[in-house]
Amino acid sequence: MNVLIIPEDFRKDQYLLKPLFSRLFRALDRPAVHVRICQNPLLGSVWEALKAERLAEILERYEGKIDVFVLCIDRDGDPHRRQRLDRLERRFATTHAFLAENAWEEVETWTLAGLTLPRAWRWADVRGSVHVKEEYFEILARQRGVADTPDGGRRMLGEEAARRIDAVRAKCPEDFDALAQRLEAHIRTGGASV
Repeated sequence: MNVLIIPEDFRKDQYLLKPLFSRLFRALDRPAVHVRICQNPLLGSVWEALKAERLAEILERYEGKIDVFVLCIDRDGDPHRRQRLDRLERRFATTHAFLAENAWEEVETWTLAGLTLPRAWRWADVRGSVHVKEEYFEILARQRGVADTPDGGRRMLGEEAARRIDAVRAKCPEDFDALAQRLEAHIRTGGASV
C-alpha cells in the first residue's frame, strides 16, 4: 500500500511526518506500507492546504500511484479547523481514500510527544500551547545542539520521536491517535472504511 502524506509545507514537516507515519505502520504490523511526503506541489501554507482545488490537483496527479492520501496540517488555535477538514474528507470520499487531521497545535507537538522533555516542562503546557514550535520545539532543538542543522533538528528529533510511537499516540489522543485509529480501520477493512 502506498500512502501520501500531504503537509501544509513539506520543507520542514517532512522530517517529522515521514518517520512518525513509517513507524506507525510498522506498529500496525504493516511494514510494507510505503510512506511518501507530497513535495510536488509545494503548498506552502495552511490556507493553500485547505483549498479543495489544490487538493484535487494533488489527488489527480497521484491517481493510480497512491492508495491513501493523508492531509496533515497545524490547528494553529483554530477551533473550527476540524470542521473544514471534515468537509474536505466528505468532498473526496467518493473518489479517494482521503483522510485529514490537524495537529494540536502544530506537527512539532507530535514529535515532542515522543521525546524525553526537560523536567521543568509539563506536557499539559506543551499540549496547550498554540506556538509549540517556538515555545518548545526550537528550544529543545537548541538544548540538544541540533538547531543549527539545515532542517532545524527535525530529522534527528523526528526519527528519535518515532521510536516511541506509542507515547505519541497516548499523549496526542485527539489528533494523532484518532488518525492512527482511522488508518488502522482502513487497513483492516481493506479500504472500505476511512
